[in-house]
Amino acid sequence: MSMCALRSTSFALGLLLAAPVIAQDHSQHQMPLTRDHAEHEAQPKPTDTHEKVRTRTEANHESATVPMDHAAMGHTSSDQQGSQPADHSTMSHGAPPAEERRIAVDHAAMGHTMQAPTDAPHMPIPEVTDADRTAAFAYADDHAMHDNTIEQYFLLDRLEGFDANGDDGLAWDAQSWIGTDLNKVWLRSEGERIDGHTESADLEVLYGRAFARWWDVVGGIRHDFKPGDSQDFLAIGVMGLAPYKFEVQATAYLGESGQTAARLEVEYDTLLTNRLILQPLIELEMHGKDDPARVIGSGLSTAEAGVRLRYEFTRRFAPYIGIVHERAFGRTADFRRDGGEGASDTRFVAGVRIWF
Repeated sequence: MSMCALRSTSFALGLLLAAPVIAQDHSQHQMPLTRDHAEHEAQPKPTDTHEKVRTRTEANHESATVPMDHAAMGHTSSDQQGSQPADHSTMSHGAPPAEERRIAVDHAAMGHTMQAPTDAPHMPIPEVTDADRTAAFAYADDHAMHDNTIEQYFLLDRLEGFDANGDDGLAWDAQSWIGTDLNKVWLRSEGERIDGHTESADLEVLYGRAFARWWDVVGGIRHDFKPGDSQDFLAIGVMGLAPYKFEVQATAYLGESGQTAARLEVEYDTLLTNRLILQPLIELEMHGKDDPARVIGSGLSTAEAGVRLRYEFTRRFAPYIGIVHERAFGRTADFRRDGGEGASDTRFVAGVRIWF
């Protein structure tokens, strides 16, 4: 055998002995890859891809699923008490939706805590000033206040005719005032005429001062023209609107010869419609002593009750009809009987009410 053949044989035996060692250390060496080999290696193997997807799904499910103690929440039924808690890990729970996998945020640590509501206002309410009142209630230049101006008023409350035992009769009751809201001069008059003769008539001139809402105190003089000779009285009283809208006049009188008297009149307007009004009225007269010349007895002299129904074409003009009953009492009734008159009288009336 030649020398060359021996060398070739020795080299082949060396390669056979070194092959296991080379195969073990091959993983430690990064061999350069060709383009085709690199694209083949970049494609994921089917087994590895399914394994990675399954691993991520299980990781998300484990991170989003929180074990719940249903027994502490009171969800256990009576027939389940004493049984072992259910093993939720063995159940098939699909991946929760994305909203359920959100991480809880500690808003208290971020300073987002809400304050409990209180009754106190967020800002102090400023005091109301005169400028605020002026802006809210503008002054009306065209509206005149009545408290310091002179005004006047006239009311012919009753001007009515009636039949007095076959004779024509006429009666009136009127009042007027002039002045301010606090201070007024009052004129009041009432009387009666039968068959052209004045049976009774008086005139009062009074000073009135408002002392309460809707109420005036009045004082002055009263002059009686009839019956009998004329006579004067000092007068003092009150007049105004009582609760429930009763119009009241109460006046006491002191005569020049020591006579005393009192008169009370109460009336009320009942609105059947805005224009049709029913007005009941009661009037009482009392005297301190007998006065035969005037057909007046002591005590309760007369009482008059009437009701009148008026229709207001305007507030200033209203015709009416009604019925009135008058009755005398005590010594006054005796004096009337002695003079040939009756102690009581009922009559139908028709008249008109005017004011301006």
